[in-house]
Amino acid sequence: MSATGDDLGAVLAALHLDSARRHIFLCVGGGKCASLETSEASWAFLKKRLRELGLVDSDGGVLRTRAGCLRVCRVGPVALVYPGGTWYRDCTPENLERIITEHLVNGRIVEDLVIATGPLGPT
Repeated sequence: MSATGDDLGAVLAALHLDSARRHIFLCVGGGKCASLETSEASWAFLKKRLRELGLVDSDGGVLRTRAGCLRVCRVGPVALVYPGGTWYRDCTPENLERIITEHLVNGRIVEDLVIATGPLGPT
């Protein structure tokens, strides 16, 4: 079954891709940087909490992407937030709560959890 242009347009509109203010990628590869159990618990928390806050599929909301590996492979689960390219360590549900409320909602980087920053420059 292939999607038509109309189907794609409907999907993109439902995600509010044109108005998201942040995008968080969470490594859920499991194994090297964190156990699969820990990574899955963090992913489940992130999805649930963003939905509870009304930040999913809404104007000015937050996009979330489950990544198989962000290639840091230490101090995980690791998350990456754009714009700005802020990389976070130890993204347990407790730390994700801080990242969500402080960074994703209020725009303040959670400095004690940052492992790197790497904003993307112009091409």
